[in-house]
Amino acid sequence: MGQRASDTRGITFEDMRVPAANVLGKEGDGFKIAMLVFDKTRPAVAAGAVGLARRAFEEATQYSLQRKTMGKLIAEHQAVAFMLAEMAIGIESARLVTHLSAWQIDKGEKNTYFASIAKALAADVANKAATDAVQIFGGNGFNSEYPVEKLMRDAKIYQIYEGTAQIQRLIISREIFSRAKSGNL
Repeated sequence: MGQRASDTRGITFEDMRVPAANVLGKEGDGFKIAMLVFDKTRPAVAAGAVGLARRAFEEATQYSLQRKTMGKLIAEHQAVAFMLAEMAIGIESARLVTHLSAWQIDKGEKNTYFASIAKALAADVANKAATDAVQIFGGNGFNSEYPVEKLMRDAKIYQIYEGTAQIQRLIISREIFSRAKSGNL
């Protein structure tokens, strides 16, 4: 559907043997190791989603300053202006929490909570920004001659890979409950 430069597909290993020298960690710890890796990769995925949202915002803003309806620029219509304002709010919020989760990695801190918040928020913001950009472009937004239709197709995967939007919310809620039980909410 989108991100066609990323040729992603499933693979299956049958009767696979891994030499002991090539095993990462202890046998049986693979899932735990993978989950720890996600804490480091989710901020990068969030950053990609923020970038996509920013591009959608910039395209929609520029278009709104060129396209006229009813004798005035569509940027002058409150409905369009508010959509652009909402995009900016989402982009800046997602950008800041993405920076926070990356900063925690740099400091060597556990960042599960903020990594999942960044990934979930940025993915949702990217999808909303891309959808709203298509809306601002009107019929042209559905046309492949304009960039926003591709951005909309590309945005969806951010809510799926590195853990779905629903999994991020599960992780976040578990972190909330763990903190509350330990008195660190």
